[in-house]
Formats: sequence, C-alpha cells, structure tokens
Amino acid sequence: MHFSLAPVVMVLLVSVLAVIVCRKLRIPSMLGYLLVGFIAGPGLLQLIPESPSTDYLGEIGIVFLTFSIGLEFSLGKLKSMRTLLIGLGGMQVVFTILLVMGVLMLIGIPALWSFSVAGALVMSSTAIVSRLLSERSELNQTHGNMAMGVLLMQDIAVVPLMILLPALAGPNDHLWLDLLLAFINMALTLSLLLVVGHKLMAPWFRLVAKSGSSELFMINVLLVTLGIAYLTEMAGLSLALGAFVAGMLIAETDYRFQVEADIRPFRDILLGFFFITVGMKLNIAVLLQSWQLVLLLLSILILLKALVVFAISRCMRHKPMDSLRTALYLAQGSEFGFVLLAVSGHFHLLSPELEQSTIAAILISMIVAPLLINSSDTIVRFFFRSAWDQESVNLHALMVETMALDGHSLIIGFGARGQSISRILTEENKSYHALDLDVERVMNARLAGESVSFGDAKRTEVLLAAGLERAKMVIITLSNMHESEQILNTIMLLDPTKSVVVRVTDDDYINVFAHMGADDVVSDSKESSLALAAEAMLALGMNYRQVHHIVSKVRRDHYQVLAGVFKGHDDAIDLEGESSQIVRYAFILPPQSKAVGMTVAELPLDKEKVSLISIRRHAFQIRNPINEFVLEADDTLVLVGAKGWVNAFESWALMGD
Repeated sequence: MHFSLAPVVMVLLVSVLAVIVCRKLRIPSMLGYLLVGFIAGPGLLQLIPESPSTDYLGEIGIVFLTFSIGLEFSLGKLKSMRTLLIGLGGMQVVFTILLVMGVLMLIGIPALWSFSVAGALVMSSTAIVSRLLSERSELNQTHGNMAMGVLLMQDIAVVPLMILLPALAGPNDHLWLDLLLAFINMALTLSLLLVVGHKLMAPWFRLVAKSGSSELFMINVLLVTLGIAYLTEMAGLSLALGAFVAGMLIAETDYRFQVEADIRPFRDILLGFFFITVGMKLNIAVLLQSWQLVLLLLSILILLKALVVFAISRCMRHKPMDSLRTALYLAQGSEFGFVLLAVSGHFHLLSPELEQSTIAAILISMIVAPLLINSSDTIVRFFFRSAWDQESVNLHALMVETMALDGHSLIIGFGARGQSISRILTEENKSYHALDLDVERVMNARLAGESVSFGDAKRTEVLLAAGLERAKMVIITLSNMHESEQILNTIMLLDPTKSVVVRVTDDDYINVFAHMGADDVVSDSKESSLALAAEAMLALGMNYRQVHHIVSKVRRDHYQVLAGVFKGHDDAIDLEGESSQIVRYAFILPPQSKAVGMTVAELPLDKEKVSLISIRRHAFQIRNPINEFVLEADDTLVLVGAKGWVNAFESWALMGD
C-alpha cells in the first residue's frame, strides 16, 4: 500500500501556524488545532484530505494522552481523594450519563446513540480546568480539590467507557458476554499492574537510567508506552487502556517526573494532530441544518451538568459557594469527549448528524469555559449574597481578633513550617497570628489555642484585617511559589517597607522574590547545606559568632556561593529537562584552545552569561581571578551558570566562534 507523506506534511504546517496564532491571541492551542482542522479540512478549504495516515497519527495522540493520565493515577493519590473521587466524582459520572440519556431519549434519539453522546458529554476538560485553577491559585482551596477529584474520576471513567462502547457495537446476543470478557481482561491487566509490573518496572528503569544516556532513556519510555499498548491491543483491549496501564506502572517508580517531561513533546504534538483530525470532521452543512440540536446539547453541557454537580455537592454537605464554584468549573466538554465520539463513530454507534452536533456543542462549551470560570465570583455573589455577607462578618471577626496585636509576626500558611515557627515564637514570648486556607487545620489549631484564622492572604482585605499594617514582619511559608508571588506582590503594594521573609521550594524564585522586595529568601534545599556547613565549622573550632556571620552573609548574597552543582554519572539524565538549569562545571584547556593566552577580561563571560568561580593551575586554586590573569594550557576553569550557556562558553573557549 502506498503511503503518502503529503497529508502529514500539511498537518505539520497547519499545526505550526495554529500554535503561532494561538500564542499571539493568548487562547488555548487546542482550540486553534480544532479550528484549523475545520478550516483546512474537507469541510471547508479541503487542504487536508482525510486518510488513514492522518487518522493513525490522531490515534497515537490518544495513546499518549491516556498515558499522561496514567502517570497522574497512583494508589496513594486515589486513597487520599477517595471521598471526592468515588463520592462526588463517581455520582457525577453516573447521574450525568443517566440524565443526559433520559433527555435525549425523550426527544426520540435511540438508546444506544443517547448512551454514546452521554458518555462524551459527561467529561469535563482537565486541561482547561486545571490550568485555570493553577493560574487563579485555587488548587488547594475546597472547590479546587472538589473539581480535581471529579476530573480524576472522569479520567478513570474514560477507560471502562472505551471498553464498553466497542462491546455495545457487537451482536446483541453476546453483549453481556462481551462485557464480561472485557472487564475480566481489564481486571487481569490491573492484577498484572499491582503484582508483576510494580516489581519489574522500577528495576528496569533503574537499569536504563544507570547507562547515563538520555537518548536511551527516551527510547525506553517509548518502548514501554507503545509496547504495553500493543500488548493490550493483542489481548482484545484498546491501545489507550495499555497506555493508561503503562502510565500507572511508571507512576509507581522514581522516574515519573522525568518520564512526564520527556513524553510531553510527543504527547502535545500528536494530540495536536488528533484535534486537527477532529476539526476536520466538522461539516458546516450538517451544523446549519442541526443548530437546534447543537443548542440543546450545549444547554445539557453547561446547565444540566452544572446542576448535577451542584446537587450532589450539596447532598454531600459541601458549602453552597464551594458547590456552585465547582459546578461552574466543570460545566464544559472535554478533549476526551472527542476521543469517545471518535470511538463511537468508528463503530457506527451514532449518526453522523448527531456526532457533528455533539462535537460542535463540546467545542463551543470549551470556548465559553474560561469566560464562565473567570466570572464565577460574580455569579456566586449573585446567588449567595448572604454567604458573602457571612464572609464580611468573618473578616470583621478577624479584625477584632487581631486588634490587640501590635508588632506581631504575620505567618502566611500554617502547615508544618508555619506551626514550627509559631511554637518557637511562643517559647520566646513573641506574638504572632497565622492565616491558612485549610478549614480542618484551622479548626483543630484554634481548638488547641493557636492564634490562627481562615483567610486568603492574596486578598487585600484579609491582609488588612489580619493586622498587616501593625505587624512587624510577614513570614510566607507556602510551598506553592506562584501563590507566594501573588501574596508578596499584594504586600508590597500595601506596604513596600514591610519586612517579609519568604520560603522557596524552587531556587529559581530566590532572585524573583529578592527583586520584588523580600528582605530574606529562605531556600529549602540550600538551608540544609548551610546547616551542615555550620556544624562542620563549629566542629573545626570556629566560634558561634564567626559561623553566624558566615551563614548570614551567604543568605544576604542569596546563596550565590552555593549556586550550581557538579554533575556526576548518576545525574546524567537531567531531571529538570531544561537547559536553563544552573550548574557548576569544570573543564581543562588543552594547549590548542582558543582561550589559552587570553586574560580573564578578554573572555566573553557576560556574553555567555556565566561566572568564572576559580581557576586551578597545578596544585593551586585561584579563586575570583583578577581581570589581568592570563590563562595557560592545562588550566582548569570552574564555571557557574545555566547549563546551556556553560556549554556554549566551553565550546567557545576550546574551539572559538
């Protein structure tokens, strides 16, 4: 069979154009792919013909998407979210499918078609919701946890739905037998995951990682992903189920984050192909003829789904405001809806007109979703004005509680570190007040007599009510750096001279927070090194005053002396996956090197954005060499900088431009 490369080349071209346009317009690339597929496909300009080659690229995209979800699915995560996952998430899937089927069957759509559409409409977009929750710093809030629990359950539900749909396409006489065999196959696969795969995957990846080859590691990831997908296909299950199993297997190893970083380019590119192929399926003539059906399906997606989520949340005794916010966040279709529609269309489980109308409804709902989510506060305030009044009462109570405090420390985040700080301050008879967004933690701490309140420190009114103006200093202990950045920005706008200490879990934020106005930035990773160095200096006979002076200087310089680490064999695979990672690197100048004979001033250190820490010549170490120092053959240069720039400087020093 002749394989034409033309459709693939055309898909690549329109993908590049779609991403460029979407970046400039600041809209999700996924929507751009869909729109380009529609414009360039058979439905309009006919630049890209439908062919097996383009469809297969889309199918591989589904495999990598399902694999990514498998990486997020672990037994530990399932256990910690079991109430939201099984309760709210499980009931949302079941009741939404039943209600959508009921509505569609009432207007005369056959039961099998109705089930196929209901399975597609029950899903919400993990990509859109999780991104907006992160941007709005709401992932750790109650409605954020609720939304993520439902999304995780929906992601899990995709797998049995993708097994169920092909089974429904078979002869009705063997339907239940086919379903039973399908679920037995899935049960056996999960058994292999828990028993065999869990024991084999970690040693196998460890063996590959020890080679120190990032290329081999990437090949191994592709082998495991596509290999297990192929095995499950041979067993009569779907490629997607195999990819899901592969993701779960790797999620139980120490290499999950490295795999996720390596697989992302393949997933995003191939998913782009998939969305383009979906957009190609849109038929403008069918849409114009079926606009009433599109509006009905869109209403089901936004209104009916939101009502189901809200009702279940209230039955589970969640607060009205959190329930409504969760409902608004989940009131849209999903990229997995396209996956399920593609499966249903392949097995002729619904008519082309109904498939086109459902695709259009999901598309429109995903376009509307960001607008709906960003308006959620206004909508919640409109429906639950009394709840906002109660929040005003809470702010007043917070203000009264902190009124007597003056010169206190305001602690943002009352987790393990916040509580440790409060205990030390209490021991020294220093006053403090803490803010936290974990309701249960705040209630338990208040029962124990701690000075802590529930409050979102990103909001100006909460900070003012907590006595920011009277506080001597603010200590931000959060692990979410994006949220800490927002809080620090709010504090600097209210009181630019306020003394603020910020904890960082990501060293890239050290200079960011310092430039924003933080007096001290405390790094989780660097402080352990400082503590060990301090103990070593004390053991070597230095007094406490000297050690304190040295440690304080390192902190004031924002840990510059600790920047970068030498890479070893075990570090050959870059866990960050970024050329911007700060490293400390050393190399020797052979006699023929361009840099031999040059002075330090002549080196393009500024151009290459690296720092020359020291030069080793024979048995001597010259630290911070002067500009007039002349380099000689066999000198060892010790550099600190971003890995990409360090590599560029080494190439220049050895070979020139």
